[in-house]
Amino acid sequence: MSQPLWQKDGVRIDEGIMRFLAGDDVLLDREFFLHDIAASKAHVEGLARIGVVSADEAAALARELDALAEDFRAGRFVLDEHYEDGHSAIEARLTERLGDTGRRVHTGRSRNDQILVATRLWLKERLEALETHCRAIAQVCLDRAAQPALPLPGYTHLQRAVVSSTAMWFAGFAEGFIDDALRARQTRAWIDANPLGTAAGYGVNLPLDREHVTAALGFARMQVSPVCAQLSRGKFELAALEALSSAMLDLRRLAWDLSLFTTAEFGFVALPAEYTTGSSIMPNKRNPDVVELLRASYAPVAGARTAIEQLLSLPSGYQRDLQFSKGALVAGMRHGLMALALVPDLLARMSWNEAAMRAAIEPSMYATDVAIEQAAAGVPFRDAYRAAAQAAASAGAGRTPEASLAARVSPGAAADLRLDELRARLGRLDG
Repeated sequence: MSQPLWQKDGVRIDEGIMRFLAGDDVLLDREFFLHDIAASKAHVEGLARIGVVSADEAAALARELDALAEDFRAGRFVLDEHYEDGHSAIEARLTERLGDTGRRVHTGRSRNDQILVATRLWLKERLEALETHCRAIAQVCLDRAAQPALPLPGYTHLQRAVVSSTAMWFAGFAEGFIDDALRARQTRAWIDANPLGTAAGYGVNLPLDREHVTAALGFARMQVSPVCAQLSRGKFELAALEALSSAMLDLRRLAWDLSLFTTAEFGFVALPAEYTTGSSIMPNKRNPDVVELLRASYAPVAGARTAIEQLLSLPSGYQRDLQFSKGALVAGMRHGLMALALVPDLLARMSWNEAAMRAAIEPSMYATDVAIEQAAAGVPFRDAYRAAAQAAASAGAGRTPEASLAARVSPGAAADLRLDELRARLGRLDG
């Protein structure tokens, strides 16, 4: 490992302690490295604007930072255990190439605001990806909801309840994922604040041009207070994971439905072959493993959120505990986004078994229709309810699923899905 930035003369570094301190930090920093480089370049521009580095020095530093980014992308520079972390790797590379000019890059900043800004830029990208995935899922659901509706049993308490439809099922998840996309966008706007220039949490005795750096990095605003910038570490990560968790909760319920609907007992849905696997011992089996793992994918995201939350029982100012937030954040965001990316194709290609769904609609499922029709005709609802309950077994006489669905005219119900309204809501996210 290269010499730590904080190394003092006469202090021996114990290798075991150093391994514990570093942990997987340098490997995790691969996620943030390009953002760290971009922030370093903007920081150099800011230093040049206040005369701390010359124009020639700034140009040389920018040139070498660009070269480092390109080398990293191409695999010519590997961020590994030779370095304590990504921040020290950047400074080591610049010093190797530029000597004392390279050592000037850290003027006016700390590793604290370096990781804050790199993580913030990374989170903005991940929240944009989250919004994109949720919008794609919602669009597929809207497209399929617009297709001719098939009767589908509606369940409460996992018991057959009323007649529903495939269009209602898709419309319900469409609206849920539209809301999830909006939440991702709102969370991204909330965390879109530049912490670079707050140093270790108390500012520095330089007139840093933080406004320029904020604009150069594409942030909507500057995080003004250095103390607040430190307090936001972990809190902003939690907000991003909470936005992801919202989508994963909807995905978990969707996957639960598909898990049930693909069983032989239901038989409502057939999955594309690529989304199933075979048994290692039972030749007759095709298992919905992808759907089951989609159902389970909320757990890693929730675990990441809990891990970070448990770190935040801290006083103000930076504490080294926060280093452990990186691993949880990266793992949770990576898994959740990977799971969501699979969903649009799955929903576009799954197929319904109309015969099985019709066979599962029994006469008693029309009892609610009967009660409401009687109430609409002037019978007190409780009287109509009791009469329909007593005659539930014969409630379906002369009735069809199509007629039941056509009569469901309340806004959002089967006869008035309001898909145009949902499309407009999704379309507003394009603006």
